[in-house]
Amino acid sequence: MPGPLARLVGTRLALGSVTLAVVSALVFWATEVLPGNAAYAVLGHNASPAEVRSLEIQLHLNRGIIDQYGSWAGGLLTGHLGTSLADGVSVWSLVEPRLVNSAVLAVVSGLIGSVLAVLLGVAAAARKDSRLDDGMSGVALAITALPEFVVAIALVILLSTVIWHLFPGVSVLTPGTYPWDAPSLLVLPVASLVIIIVPYIFRMTRAAMIEALESEYCEMARLKGVPRRRLLLWHALPNALPPIVQVIALTFLYLAGGIVIVENAFAYPGIGQGLVNAVSARDIPVIQVIVLSLAAFYVVVNIVADVIVLLLSPHRRVAR
Repeated sequence: MPGPLARLVGTRLALGSVTLAVVSALVFWATEVLPGNAAYAVLGHNASPAEVRSLEIQLHLNRGIIDQYGSWAGGLLTGHLGTSLADGVSVWSLVEPRLVNSAVLAVVSGLIGSVLAVLLGVAAAARKDSRLDDGMSGVALAITALPEFVVAIALVILLSTVIWHLFPGVSVLTPGTYPWDAPSLLVLPVASLVIIIVPYIFRMTRAAMIEALESEYCEMARLKGVPRRRLLLWHALPNALPPIVQVIALTFLYLAGGIVIVENAFAYPGIGQGLVNAVSARDIPVIQVIVLSLAAFYVVVNIVADVIVLLLSPHRRVAR
């Protein structure tokens, strides 16, 4: 009989597969019912009816929606993602570099923000109701009220244009290059996202740590004379990690879709900017692949988070 971990992974993979199938159908249907005509978007409104009809046949737009979906889904399963209507090149050649760029931005921001937020949350919980705790909680609450573009603009003014000229104000990458080729271009976008995500993880860490420190096992350890640092790091923090991991996972899910505004603010060539451009050009194959990629990322992150939480909760790993 499979253990809890195997059952969890199997169940989540099955549900994730069903979710992706439903999302693919919804995305395909939603893009197909967009106003306008994809052939006109490619040829322009000055094209003759004969030219439009010829392109519709070439793109299989004259077939029924179920038939079109079957062909598209079959292409996805065999690795053929289609051709961009706007550029005439393979969809993957357009999406792949943007996926890499956004992945680098999201992972770097998520890791830095998570570590910083957890450290600040532990420090605030250790000094509950002190001036330090009140000050950090107040600042975190104020930051949560700031829109992403306000944070981005403030950093550009502070560190790039008006006060100091330390980092580039835009993060335009040369075609064929990646973020690690020009790390300075990542500084302001990463700083913007870190400032945005830290308050949420900080508040969850603080709350979970306070609850753990007020538990009976921590009180017993305190009565036994366990040093404060050991009490925080070896007794309270491990038991506070499951909810912290869950909010970190939610933060990465936010970064998958929430970086659109930051990418546009810094002209960063990521998946968010690519989605905006594809919608403007009504490049349906690109829209479909980008949205499906984001959905797959959501499924994977949820599975990984659930597995980590299970591993951090010994009582849930015992087969019953």
